[in-house]
Amino acid sequence: MNINKVMLMGRLTADPELKMSASGVPNVRFSVAVNRRFAKQGEDRPTADFIPCTAFRQTAEFVSKYFRKGSVIIVFGSIQNDNYKDRDGNERRSYSIMVDEVQFGAAKQDGGSSREDYAPSAPVSNPAPSAPAATPTAGVNTEFFADIKDIEDELPF
Repeated sequence: MNINKVMLMGRLTADPELKMSASGVPNVRFSVAVNRRFAKQGEDRPTADFIPCTAFRQTAEFVSKYFRKGSVIIVFGSIQNDNYKDRDGNERRSYSIMVDEVQFGAAKQDGGSSREDYAPSAPVSNPAPSAPAATPTAGVNTEFFADIKDIEDELPF
C-alpha cells in the first residue's frame, strides 16, 4: 500500500487567479509560505518554504473567491512531481501539491501566530468528475459544542 497525503498550513504569497483549462475546467495555481519549525544556526527566526499548489473545479473556485494574499490557508492534497528538460537540455524535476481540500485559517489582520487563531471550517474538496457541483460552506456552526470540565472521575480509563 502506498500513501501520498500532505497537509500544509501557511499564508498565500499572492492573490489566486482563477483560470480555465482548454476543456473548461476551472483551476488555480498558488503558492503557500510555510514557516520552518526551526531557525538555521546564526539566524534569529525561521525561514519559510514556498510550496506551489494547484486546485481544480469547485476547490479552485472557492480558493479564488475567498482567499487573498496573506490569508492563512490549510491545504490537504498529494505531492506530484514533473520531469522536464530546461532550455539547455538538462533533466529537471519539480514538485507541487495537487489540492484535494482547503480550509480557512486565521485572517491576516488577526495575527495568526498561534494555533488557537485558526477558525474551524468545512473542507472544500474536488468531487468525482461526474459528481454535481457543490456549494462551499464558509464555516461550521459551533453552538452545539460545549466545554467539558472536571469529568476525570467519569472517564472509564
